Amino acid sequence: MPALTCCVDAAVPPPPGYAFAWDSSLPAPEPFSGVPPPTNTTSAASVDLSRWSPSLSESLYRINGWGAPYFSVNSSGNISVRPYGTDTLAHQEIDLMKVVKKVSEPKSSGGLGLQLPLIIRLPDVLKNRLESLQSAFDFAIQSQGYGAHYQGVYPVKCNQDRFVVEDIVGFGSSFRFGLEAGSKPELLLAMSCLCKGSPEALLICNGFKDAEYISLALVARKLLINTVIVLEQEEEIDLVIDLSRKLGVRPVIGMRAKLRTKHSGHFGSTSGEKGKFGLTTTQILRVVKKLEQCGMLDCMQLLHFHVGSQIPSTALLADSVGEASQIYCELVRLGACMRVIDIGGGLGIDYDGSKSPDSDVSVGYGLQEYAAAVVQAVRFVCDRKSVKHPVICSESGRAIVSHHSILIFEAVSASTYNVPPISSIDLQYFVKRLPEDACEDYEKLSSAAVKGDYDTCLLYADHLKQRCVELFKEGSFEIEQLAAVDGLCDLVSKAIGASDPVHTYHVNLSVFTSIPDFWGIGQLFPIVPIHRLDQRPVTRGILSDLTCDSDGKIDKFIGGESSLPLHDLEGNGGLSGGGAYYLGMFLGGAYEEALGGVHNLFGGPSVVRVSQSDGPHSFAVTRAVPGPSCGDVLRVMQHEPDLMFETLKHRIEEFVHDDNDGMAQASLAGGLARYFHNMPYLSASSSCCLTAANGGNPYYFSDDDKYGTVVESVPGEDEQWSYCCA
Repeated sequence: MPALTCCVDAAVPPPPGYAFAWDSSLPAPEPFSGVPPPTNTTSAASVDLSRWSPSLSESLYRINGWGAPYFSVNSSGNISVRPYGTDTLAHQEIDLMKVVKKVSEPKSSGGLGLQLPLIIRLPDVLKNRLESLQSAFDFAIQSQGYGAHYQGVYPVKCNQDRFVVEDIVGFGSSFRFGLEAGSKPELLLAMSCLCKGSPEALLICNGFKDAEYISLALVARKLLINTVIVLEQEEEIDLVIDLSRKLGVRPVIGMRAKLRTKHSGHFGSTSGEKGKFGLTTTQILRVVKKLEQCGMLDCMQLLHFHVGSQIPSTALLADSVGEASQIYCELVRLGACMRVIDIGGGLGIDYDGSKSPDSDVSVGYGLQEYAAAVVQAVRFVCDRKSVKHPVICSESGRAIVSHHSILIFEAVSASTYNVPPISSIDLQYFVKRLPEDACEDYEKLSSAAVKGDYDTCLLYADHLKQRCVELFKEGSFEIEQLAAVDGLCDLVSKAIGASDPVHTYHVNLSVFTSIPDFWGIGQLFPIVPIHRLDQRPVTRGILSDLTCDSDGKIDKFIGGESSLPLHDLEGNGGLSGGGAYYLGMFLGGAYEEALGGVHNLFGGPSVVRVSQSDGPHSFAVTRAVPGPSCGDVLRVMQHEPDLMFETLKHRIEEFVHDDNDGMAQASLAGGLARYFHNMPYLSASSSCCLTAANGGNPYYFSDDDKYGTVVESVPGEDEQWSYCCA
């Protein structure tokens, strides 16, 4: 009898007390690509792990592609951070899992007691990215005999976090690195930060502008900040001329040109003649004429363009830079005192490790190739026109900040289905209880199994299932019988290799808050377990978040995959006393935090700033901030937590009867107060506000039961926590 016959005749699924034995002779489902098949499908513990290694995990998750030179897998099977890129020595590597443990452990155990999800910022990586970009342009300029220098700016829209921006200004001060702003708040931020930067650093003012914006930019100029007002619309020139005269400030003006060169990828919608921003050639000529008439043509000093983010190839890059250089030379010919060509953003990063020029999530070049292509294109046009080489500026935000930020979150449970065994007597009892028409479908299913006709098996299994569903709806079928039929059909599918082996892992995260670009535009990020990488993954899964929204899931991954290789959860998952399973989303340092919302009132993650420290494999946590509490996110939506708590407290006094001198009411009110201080995400069961003593709670709370005060876990200016994790 074929194997599937055994499945049908000796294994039909279970109402409680009913089940079917799994026949080991049945064909196993097809294993997922790149991972050796498990020795059996019933137990992760029985899988032979001797054939697996950290290097195989690096290949499976493409870490060598997207992660180089900052991330690798160490001999313990954990993700390691190489804070200085290729210059990192072995003893300087930081074990990411040890950081997570130290940060999330309770204060009583020597940790910081922060709740996940968690963003780990790595300022050493940020510094290395900045220096690598500068070095790439310095090398290209020197090797090609270019007659000017490179002077970049960071577009603060990519990540406006105070410490990120301040770090960039500080790290880039020695090579005059500046900032770019696209709104009035960003301009205020940039002005303040650049007071501590190089006096030569550029402050590029992009975006649509009103009189307030332009006045503020002119004030920055008056404060001796090297400010350039870039015209995005033709009518802005009238405001600049009028306001500069009123304020008595000689402005430095730039123009954003609409190039004919178009980036055809997803991020190219702002390029080409129909792009959202910039001036056409006709508008450029009118602006030049107006400035000339006003005696201000010498103020025109910068040409800016942006062909789109994630430029996929150096060919497209060179084409756009060449066209812009032609416009630059024409402006020189028309009498403008041109000094800077701003090539905008577009320097892409390789999210999937494929180094492909034909993908929205990859690019076919590195920093050196990018810089060489830009310098060569500008030099070629300027030399042909006998124009002095301009200062080259870029706004490479994504390439600067993406690598330095890692989002850590935990899987709290996984959907699984295991078919327990059943005796032949129980099977006969189950079949006898089936209605006549359902019995006919079962007999046809058995007959097809005998013949080895698997397609027909699936057909009759589906017929049986649908018929039983209708019977259940009519009230003539019990829920135990319906569950048994579901199990039978699932077992048949598994036996012939037609079942879906993908499990759903439920993660302590909001996609809408922490990975909004995935939901909004389908942007893919590398997501990898940060530990157990010395073990072979035994299943595939998708990730489902905490929100009450069907879009709150991650079901597309780098490499064109619709699921992710994962390990079995140990115990019952991270929140029930079992082993926690931690995942990391990498390369998400640009845009995600600024774009994240508060869907379902889930706020942002906790944040720590981690630097390499003296000593082997040691690190220092220089800043730690708990994520927004329930009270914080309620305030975002105009609620008033103080009044809400008082309302609930009065309700307790009115309806909770207390025979113990008010202790029960006080205890309940204290528990409710702490709920306002808690983060909205899932926490360990032992930390329930109403059942655990405050001293045993691993998160930061006030000792005062009254709502309104909370301990903030931020060190002083000179304070830091150092851990040696050799």
